[in-house]
Amino acid sequence: MTPGAQAAIEAADEVMYIVADPVAALRIEALNPNARSLDSLYGAGKDRHGTYDEMAEAFLEPARKGLRSCAVLYGHPGVFGLPAHVAVQRARAEGISARMLPAVSALDCLFADLGIDPGSTGLHCYEATHFQRRRPAIDVDATLVLLQPGMIGELGGEPTPAVAGRFRQLVEQLSDVYSEAREAVLYTASPYPAARPAVLRFPLGAPEPPTPDLAATLCIPGS
Repeated sequence: MTPGAQAAIEAADEVMYIVADPVAALRIEALNPNARSLDSLYGAGKDRHGTYDEMAEAFLEPARKGLRSCAVLYGHPGVFGLPAHVAVQRARAEGISARMLPAVSALDCLFADLGIDPGSTGLHCYEATHFQRRRPAIDVDATLVLLQPGMIGELGGEPTPAVAGRFRQLVEQLSDVYSEAREAVLYTASPYPAARPAVLRFPLGAPEPPTPDLAATLCIPGS
């Protein structure tokens, strides 16, 4: 949490948060007693875009009443943070002052933990489902980052057992583009300063590739 984010939380009349662990929730509630979770908006089988729209409206509700509203999302609010983008756009369209504060995303952590400099090789970054369906042209010498492989092909709020099969298909697709010997990394950033990230390296030609967890990012480092 940046000092700017902490100050915004403390100064808000109402705080709504979406975080990935109870420690973060306790920290937010300690900073502002008027903080509440919006996790209840998620639902098994519920369309994620509908959930995101409900979140954006929840973020805006206090501001429409003249209160200072603060929405807190884990990671970077603008990186896979559709509710935050929608809320800011709607607020400004309604004449309500709104801003998004920068934060540290999983991508920033990945560069540091894996020792990757996107300025040296170039960078492709896609959402995993979009990449698998659209098959964009890529530079095989550049670093490729695929976000949310643990939700590949999913429309609801929770992953299903079908993710494992879809991920294997994705790995096969990538091995056709690169080679079976090319190294891939399943990376999960640590949410805590003292803890280490999860880093699982495997060749694209592995007969049984690992199944990504919900917070994992797939990376193929540049050559």
